[in-house]
Amino acid sequence: MSRDAEERRGGGELQDPTLWMAALLSGLTCPLKGRRANPPPPLAGATMSHGWGYGPTNGPEKWGQDFPVANGARQSPINIVPGEAQYDSTLKPLKLKYDPSNSNGILNNGHSFQVDFVDDTDSSTLTGGPISGTYRLKQFHFHWGASDDRGSEHTVNGINFPCELHLVHWNTKYPSFGEAASQPDGLAVVGVFLKIGAANPRLQKVLDALDAIKTKGKQTTFPNFDPKTLLPGSLHYWTYDGSLTTPPLLESVTWIVLKEPISVSPAQMAKFRGLLFTGEGESPCCMEDNYRPPQPLKGRKVRASFK
Repeated sequence: MSRDAEERRGGGELQDPTLWMAALLSGLTCPLKGRRANPPPPLAGATMSHGWGYGPTNGPEKWGQDFPVANGARQSPINIVPGEAQYDSTLKPLKLKYDPSNSNGILNNGHSFQVDFVDDTDSSTLTGGPISGTYRLKQFHFHWGASDDRGSEHTVNGINFPCELHLVHWNTKYPSFGEAASQPDGLAVVGVFLKIGAANPRLQKVLDALDAIKTKGKQTTFPNFDPKTLLPGSLHYWTYDGSLTTPPLLESVTWIVLKEPISVSPAQMAKFRGLLFTGEGESPCCMEDNYRPPQPLKGRKVRASFK
């Protein structure tokens, strides 16, 4: 059975850890229609709910029913208050080394779209910053709103951005992404805010690929892309210990949120919103408002790499 067919069917176990995040991020209910799409395949060795989404009956406020860690001590995202973040002179500069040839494919997983990378060597890595060791790039994806006044998961002084980019990396001290994802130091995610402004030519190759993956389960090749081109000029960052922002909400993420946003035009944001949560042949439901709101800090410290 093809990967597409397996994901649509929603049966069997995903033993291949490279499909872990696709399984994790599938199985949405349309927040506008309140109608469930196909359930995701179960995650090997874990229990998955088939009904989580972003609607009133299955959205972030309800996730704790199936995933009690939703109310845990280190949940994400958070509201970052710059005046309360602690400057830490021991924080190192970020070192991001990405090989464009590792860019492999682009997928609509029914929750967002993600660009996947070959991660069997240390050719695309994150080092430095708040982390120890080497973390390999697994994929990047975005969260966005139905309008430009919301969409980011993290906020700054309570202010939302229309979109947020997440570059997901896993700690190579563990044998695979899937195993790293359950460890307290297993993942490192770099978050980048998108702010309405001039059209961003570096985003355009990604956005041009979206026409081929409009519906859930669609994927296509996406070769020779350097995600470093999506980063802002300054790599100043805030960092804190947090979690995945989608079920199963595992508390395994060192968050690195860049201070400087990148630009995106209104027309480019419209391209994000042209995707669908739903599969081909289903009643269309626009992919938008696919973000979790900020969670309580619960005594955690947010550190800053800059004064």
